[in-house]
Amino acid sequence: MTQSRQSQVSLSDTPYYHCVSRCVRRAYLCGEDKYTEKSFEHRRQWVVERMHYLASLFNIDICAYAIMSNHYHLVLHIDEQHNENLTHEEVCERWCQLYSKPVLVERWQSEQTTSEAENKAALTIINGWRGRLADISWFMRCLNEFIARKANKEDECSGRFWEGRFKSQALLDEDALLTCMAYVDLNPIRAKMATSVETSEYTSAYERLLPCKKAGVAQQQEKPLEYAFTKKLLFGFVGDENEQSTQGIPFSLLDYIELVDWSGRIIREDKRGAISSQRPRLLSTLGLENDVWLSLASSFGKDYHGAVGSLEALAAYAGNTGKRWIASKNELRLH
Repeated sequence: MTQSRQSQVSLSDTPYYHCVSRCVRRAYLCGEDKYTEKSFEHRRQWVVERMHYLASLFNIDICAYAIMSNHYHLVLHIDEQHNENLTHEEVCERWCQLYSKPVLVERWQSEQTTSEAENKAALTIINGWRGRLADISWFMRCLNEFIARKANKEDECSGRFWEGRFKSQALLDEDALLTCMAYVDLNPIRAKMATSVETSEYTSAYERLLPCKKAGVAQQQEKPLEYAFTKKLLFGFVGDENEQSTQGIPFSLLDYIELVDWSGRIIREDKRGAISSQRPRLLSTLGLENDVWLSLASSFGKDYHGAVGSLEALAAYAGNTGKRWIASKNELRLH
């Protein structure tokens, strides 16, 4: 039975969620369509630009992403505290960059309301917008509707572009978060669309590495992408000793990139002879064996559906979302 999105999101258990949307058509979202021999590669940039634009407005951070040929993955972080700290004016400014502003709210902003009832009604609307700015359903709606309309216009057709609702998965602990992020970043390598992390364009790992690449001599001629809005950075890693921020992904960025790169080299069967024997430090930190990690990084999306985490985290999540139980197969198996 289909569950409401509200029943699947519990911020008291986790602010991290893995979302997937898949194209319903035979024609690709991106890539080369073998039926029409048309290229839709440019649509990858549509998705990247739109999701970054929405992240700059919503109080939702992007931890990881991968834009594939007929679907995309996002790992999102909901910043509930920042959302609550926004002023009413800031909420209006953000939301009304996406949707038109009601006359009542305009009157409230210009102090032209004539009664307490009008003020109360205007604030009710604004507080509704505040809730939406920290709602992954609204984030995904604003992303998918925009892409669907733009693709339909380009294809000169109408109808559904996406396959039903997007899929949402609660990541209940740090192990589930790290595993899911690596699974997402490794998508192009598993699909043989890329040969390494540094060539896996339209992924978060590639975007995180891009500043380092641009600092190199070979990349000096490449111009950075320019956006018509102030781009918010990907959600940061705070595991480095010199990291000042207390909010972020609780691992080191260098350790994470090393782990994803090492995993990608092993997943690529044609490069088995070039695999480094050096074990990534993060695997030792997590207490994971090599084969267990590679199994998780390769099949996380197929093996786990719904909330993922330890048995204790799953039990708490079930209680907080009104479920009587959650299948034990959703326990993240690290041993």
